[in-house]
Amino acid sequence: MAAILRSSRSLSVQVQAKSTKKGTQSKKVVKSSGGSPWYGPDRNKWLGPYSENATPAYLTGEFPGDYGWDTAGLSADPETFKRYRELELIHARWALLGALGMVTPELLSKEAGVQFGGDSAVWFKAGQAIFSADGLNYLGSPSLIHAQNIVATVAIQVILMGAVEGYRVQGAWPGGQPTGADPLYPGDAFDPLGLADDPDTFAELKVKEIKNGRLAMFSCFGFFVQAIVTGKGPIENLVDHLANPSVNNAFAYAQKFVPTA
Repeated sequence: MAAILRSSRSLSVQVQAKSTKKGTQSKKVVKSSGGSPWYGPDRNKWLGPYSENATPAYLTGEFPGDYGWDTAGLSADPETFKRYRELELIHARWALLGALGMVTPELLSKEAGVQFGGDSAVWFKAGQAIFSADGLNYLGSPSLIHAQNIVATVAIQVILMGAVEGYRVQGAWPGGQPTGADPLYPGDAFDPLGLADDPDTFAELKVKEIKNGRLAMFSCFGFFVQAIVTGKGPIENLVDHLANPSVNNAFAYAQKFVPTA
């Protein structure tokens, strides 16, 4: 009997220890440890070693991608900062998907010989394919996604994206419990691969996401300008530039917009 009690007590202590350890991990704030180059007062800043008096006091390095640059004071108000942070991250995520979507069809068309029909491989001409007789085929294959009705396509996009955004803001799927205080990183079903399980890894991934997202936003803007100026897609513009850099470049095209007498 005494042996059973000792065994039970030992098992109880082990279970409590595991529970305490697990609870500690779940409550751990997702921030990088001290000395991180991305977080805290000693993080990397926009002016490097000359950032001593150039960083506003309200930019403390608490959030990913904070390099202490806010010369216009757009983030001085906490509520405004919260709103801008959300807008930036959501736009960054869209830009990451958008940049990939702008480049991939044209690249597949030129390098892999995938047939998209007409000029629909170029991103700003792809939408017009939905009005053609064959409709719009994802990656040139009607067996993947075939769209031929613009009204139905828009309705489905609005419903699906609206539902996903609603669930993200709530931090849980319908009937579920919110999984985190930050709706920008809800986790749970939005993290099926468990990339955020480790706090330090999660903190680093946040930085990588916002840095690549900012680059993607600039890339998309560049693709827009290229489309207006050259009337070509990003891959074709790149090929033309590499073929004759001195002729096919931004400065050569800019001269066309210079006022003349």
